[in-house]
Amino acid sequence: MTNVTYYVVVPFLRDEDGMLSPGEAKEALNSEAARRRAQAVATATGNVGAIAFSRTGDPDSGDFAEGVVLASFGEVDPDALGG
Repeated sequence: MTNVTYYVVVPFLRDEDGMLSPGEAKEALNSEAARRRAQAVATATGNVGAIAFSRTGDPDSGDFAEGVVLASFGEVDPDALGG
């Protein structure tokens, strides 16, 4: 049982109804890369924000701890990411 930590960046945009919606998640190499990418992605065309988070667990068993927010920029909804 080997734990690994994934670093992830998720952009946020507004849908046709004006609701915040998460975009496609992208993996980053480490926490600092995730923070930098989230800051850049937050202001990319069509996005209103971005969040960087990490998640640690065992990919073989699928058992992961809750995500830890590393940074957020602009408008985000962490609850939209699930558990």
